[in-house]
Amino acid sequence: MFAKLWSAIVRRVLGNEAFARRLGVKIGSGCRILTGSFGSEPFLITIGDNVTISHGTQFINHDGAAWLARDELGRRFAYRRIVIGDNCFVGANTILMPGVRLGNNVIVAAGSVVTKSVPDGVVVGGNPAHFIAGYQSYIDKALNWCDDSRFKSGVSYRDRVCSGVEVGFKPSLAVPDAFCQSNTETL
Repeated sequence: MFAKLWSAIVRRVLGNEAFARRLGVKIGSGCRILTGSFGSEPFLITIGDNVTISHGTQFINHDGAAWLARDELGRRFAYRRIVIGDNCFVGANTILMPGVRLGNNVIVAAGSVVTKSVPDGVVVGGNPAHFIAGYQSYIDKALNWCDDSRFKSGVSYRDRVCSGVEVGFKPSLAVPDAFCQSNTETL
């Protein structure tokens, strides 16, 4: 109990990046570490340069179910490293499983479960994570979004966001016609 409380205080005072380094996570330069959850083997995690690890991301460096495998030699344990390359973004509430490597220039969508290594230059997402797009095509698209020059200095965060918010919503999900017709009467 005291150890958890002490860790929470240290993380709050030092910040997530310094806390992670203190636990043994190897972190490059120019990173934004927004999570405080590095699993039970943080010393097996390496994060490259210019990486964002979003809130709620979890690093799992072991296969806990191996604990059930027992014989005269005792229990079994399986540990694997997690390595994140340079210029990566890991979205909120992502789970990185044992032994995965994210290449350079990789974007992982929020809520993903990464069970396999990801090559350089791609955007992945889902459970399990799968290919969504090429990194450069995403960057080209993002370069058309609202930029820093549109924000006036001295304006509140809320006003800056509201001045740049896109109008409208994303298209609706594709739903089979039979489902829509049978349920329109109850709406």
